This record gives sequence, structure tokens and C-alpha cells, in this order.
Amino acid sequence: MPKIQRAILSVTDKTGLVEFARRLSNLGVELISTGGTAKLLRESGIAVKDISELTGFPEMLDGRVKTLHPKVHGGILHRRGNPAHRTAVAEHGILPIDMVVVNLYAFEKTAAKPNVHFDELIENIDIGGPSMIRSAAKNFQDVAVVTSPDDYGQIAEELATSGCELSSTTRWRLARKAFATTAAYDSAIASTLERVSANGRFEFHEEVAFPQTLRLSFNKVMDLRYGENPHQKAAMYSDGSGKGVANGSQLQGKELSYNNIVDLEAAWDLAQEFEEPVCAIIKHTNPAGAATGKTLVEAYKKALECDPVSAFGGVVGVNRPIDGDAAEEMAKLFLEVIAAPSFDEAAKAKFASKKNLRLVEVNDVRQKWVLKNVSGGILLQDADVRPLAESDLKVVSKRQPTSEEKRALLFAWRVCKHVKSNAIVYARDGQTVGVGAGQMSRVDSCKIGAVKAVLPLKGTVAASDAFFPFPDGVEEIAKAGATAIIQPGGSVRDAEVIAAADRFGLAMIFTGVRHFRH
Repeated sequence: MPKIQRAILSVTDKTGLVEFARRLSNLGVELISTGGTAKLLRESGIAVKDISELTGFPEMLDGRVKTLHPKVHGGILHRRGNPAHRTAVAEHGILPIDMVVVNLYAFEKTAAKPNVHFDELIENIDIGGPSMIRSAAKNFQDVAVVTSPDDYGQIAEELATSGCELSSTTRWRLARKAFATTAAYDSAIASTLERVSANGRFEFHEEVAFPQTLRLSFNKVMDLRYGENPHQKAAMYSDGSGKGVANGSQLQGKELSYNNIVDLEAAWDLAQEFEEPVCAIIKHTNPAGAATGKTLVEAYKKALECDPVSAFGGVVGVNRPIDGDAAEEMAKLFLEVIAAPSFDEAAKAKFASKKNLRLVEVNDVRQKWVLKNVSGGILLQDADVRPLAESDLKVVSKRQPTSEEKRALLFAWRVCKHVKSNAIVYARDGQTVGVGAGQMSRVDSCKIGAVKAVLPLKGTVAASDAFFPFPDGVEEIAKAGATAIIQPGGSVRDAEVIAAADRFGLAMIFTGVRHFRH
């Protein structure tokens, strides 16, 4: 393998750079650098040449032109094993460059700044960096390309133990990572510029919901033991934001499975619907129970009351840090995963004896889109984040709901949104009582929700994720003992459905909003 004798370093993210450069220098590697990177290295006492010393040409045009030069790209691209290449570079005084350490202008961070000026956005499109990265990656047999500070330590160790050489395996791994880096960078630029208006003023056009070309870039977080079933392979990928379930921090427990993660997402999403302390207990993406409370421990106890049998082996999501009191109650039941914003020291100590229980801290993020695979393509839709306003609520029954019924109806409505359609939720204020999920017939969901109830149904309310096509669903809900219903309305038989509610003395609210969940 070719020895690393000369390296160019030009980075925006200077994390770990000084230590890495010092180790390279101590190994006898000649360092060449640009602008701010060179300044940092000199201030740190590390010998470095300016890029202009290599090229014989000054950096110019406000830094736009500094590495776009034959003495840079010739030094990177020439094949060491090709006699004609060696003759050409020798004739023109081009020195070999054996390592390129480059990361790129922070375009995405610039684009995310509020009211960023168009000119600033354009100036943060890196030209020389991607060019050097691609040149080095193309010639990976002879040149090492380093695009991430995460690789500095491993590369320095390999160089130190191998006489300043990198194996072909390492070079190929770095090259693939480099091409992925430039691909993601170009994708971010293209996706952002699609939202720039024709007059050159940078604006996010949120009303233009979907790009003409959908570009997705994710990095693998981990391979999973298997997918939904043991014969399926699976992995989890991250968007790199540091937020959401894919970027959660697992504090203890067994490795998360594919199904754990899917249920964890369902539990977390439901918990984030509420401002007050809430607990969601999920089985197979449906809530076995959900409840609010003055404290987290109260919310958990109430959620567990809904269906303690189904809660066994469930996944819990909460919207508050878990304290010792809540942990003591949760530790009494076999649970697979608990997701929370954080766990205090008392909670960690309480859970420590349950070695297999996964504890995951999640930093919340609001999803913009929901994706679903279809053969030959993909479906994309806005996330279902439509809140109910007071103006959405239309009482269509003769009887007005009481204030207690209205609170219970709004609670049930929020939970119902997270139940697989057809969905019916029986609830009291702040507590689910029965959940009917995923049935082909809405009236069957009404029946199953009632059958599943452990707590008394008399005096509960019911939420339906979509309209009742016939009065029979209302009749089942009334038979179960509920006193009020919230539903979208919009059926051709709405008049018959309302008449059934009036016949049983039920209060009924239409929302005009549907929450199918397939």
C-alpha cells in the first residue's frame, strides 16, 4: 500500500482536527491546509503549509478559488502505478497528495437559519471541498479520503501501527463514505433550492407540500436481529437530527427489536398529544390503555387499569421525566420498553434490577411527513397533526354534552387518532376504558371496545375515528352505557345516526375531521 506522506486538511467542522493533525505530523506526514484550518493548526503549534505554497497561486475571489488547481487535483488523481501519469506530474512539478481530510460548508445549517439571505445561502455551497473529496474517492487505491471526525482516531491508530499505510479495506470504506457524503450534500442543496422563489429571495414555500423529486438520505444506526418476523432481515436508519425515536438513547436493556421500535414510536406519538402528564401503554401499535393524571404515577396506574392483561409485555410512552415513584409502579409489571424524555437517578436505580427492560430517552421532534412503501414507488403524506379548534365542534344532538362529557370526549378523540381504523375508544375524563381497533366493520369495533372493558362502561363517552355509516354503531355504544359520542360526521345517513343518538338520549359532537390510521 502507498505510504501517507502528504495530506491536505480543509474542514468546516474542526472537531478533533488539532489532535488528528498533530498525530499525522508526529508520523512525518507533511500537512497542507487552507484559510481558517491552517490558522487553527499554526495557533496549535503544528507545522503546516498554505495551499498557495503548493499551487504557487494565491487564494482569491473571497476564498472561492483556492483548491481548484492542477497541482491539487493532479496530486490527488494521478495513478501511482501508471508510468505515464508519473511522467506527467513530474514534468509539471506536481507533488503527490496521499490523504485528503475535508468536510463541507454547513449548507443545511445555513438554510435552517430564519430569514437567511439568498446570497448567504449560495455562498455556503461548497465547490472545492466536494471536488477534492470526489477526486480522492475516485483514486482510493492511492489516496485516503477522510470526511468525518468520527474516523480520525481509527485512522491515526492504523497509520501508527502500519508504518503510515492504510489497508485497501480502509481506503475503500472511506471512499464509499465520501461518495455518500457528497451525494447527501448535493441532495440537500437541490431540495432546498426547490423552495427558492424565482425573484432570488429565499423563502420556504410550505404550501408547496411535496417536492417534484423526493430525495432521502439516512445513515444506518444499527442492524436489528430480524424484522417483524425471524425470517426477515432489518436495520434502523437515522436522519442525523439527533431527535426522535431513531436517535433515542438506550440506557439499559436488551437490543431493541424491529417490533419494539414500531411500538415505541406509537407510544411516543400518543404521549406527545398531551400537555398534562400522560402515559400510553401500547401493544401491537394500539393503545391497551392511555390516561392523564396530576402526576406520572397516577397516569400510569389509570392507563394500566384499562386493560392490565393486554398491558403485560407492552411498550410504555410518557411525556414527562420518569421519577422514582412512577418507576416503582412500572417495575411491578413485565414491560418490553419504556420511552421518556429522561429518567431520574431514583428511576434508573429502581429499573436496574430488570436487566432486560429497555429504557430509551427520546428528544421529541414533530414529523412533517409520513412515508409508506408501495410496489414500484412510495406514498408520501403530511403527518396527521390537525388539532381540533373550538370552532370545529358542532353539537348535532338535541342534548348538549355536559362539561365533564366534553372533556372526556376531547380526551377520547386524541387517543382514538392513534388507534388502528376502524377505531372506537370508550373513555372517561383522562382515562381510556375500552378500545376497539382495526376491525373491518365499525359496529364490530364498537362491540369489541365494550367487550374489552374491565372498568365499568356506564357513564363513559365514545370516540370514533370516522363517521358511522349506519345507526347500529350508535346503538351498540348506547347499549354499552356510554352517554356521548364524538365523531367526524359526513355520512349520507348522518340524519339517521343523529336520530339514533337522540332516541337514546346521547349527546353527539361532529368534528368535521377524520383520523383514519391504516
